[in-house]
Amino acid sequence: SGDPENRIAIIDVTGIITSIGHSDMVATIKKQLKLAASDNRVKGVIPRIDSPGGEVMASDEIARAIREFEIDNGPVIASMGGMAASGGYYVAAPCRYIFANELTITGSIGVIMQSINLHGLLDKVGVKPVTFKSGPNKDMLSSLNPPEATTTEQKEIMQRFIDDTYDAFVKVVEEGRAKRGNRTEKDARALAEEWQDYADGRILTGKEAHQHGLVDQLGNFDDAVKFTEKFVGIEPGKARLIKHEA
Repeated sequence: SGDPENRIAIIDVTGIITSIGHSDMVATIKKQLKLAASDNRVKGVIPRIDSPGGEVMASDEIARAIREFEIDNGPVIASMGGMAASGGYYVAAPCRYIFANELTITGSIGVIMQSINLHGLLDKVGVKPVTFKSGPNKDMLSSLNPPEATTTEQKEIMQRFIDDTYDAFVKVVEEGRAKRGNRTEKDARALAEEWQDYADGRILTGKEAHQHGLVDQLGNFDDAVKFTEKFVGIEPGKARLIKHEA
């Protein structure tokens, strides 16, 4: 239902954010944004996010696509559902506005890299791995090496990687939530001064995220739709909600 000349495109960001195999969320969302951009009847886009996160690069690609859409087309207003944590929040950060339910699980701003070590198990059953490598750091995080084989240099290399990736995450949040450019309206909520104290990997409720300026308004998907209608000048209840099949 709704006016076919006044459309709001809905894009679902559901599950693990990945660009691997048949679940290439990046390609799907980019295609949906491209289709929305090519239709002048689409006045705005609402990503409906319910995701615990996923790949760093995939999250960054989606965030970049949203930023580019914002610059050249209409507003993107995120609606965070049951969960929008880590990469789920990463893709929401560049949106013009962010809605969250009071009980949305969000935050988890941080980066993690893990490896399961099998050396002790293999040693018990008498399995001895044999490795040939081109350099001393080629088998970092190998599950076959004993944990004590990880050198100080390797630990420093991995920590630098984690820190650089975390800094990129923080920059996306700071730039996306800044009250400038497209976010100068009174409805836009600025980041609290101490927001980064809560960007240590912890999860937050939507209510807490709102207090720290990580989201703009508390409400559900319907509230996000009503706000978007008003924001783009569509008569209340008259927008046609659509989904492009990519």
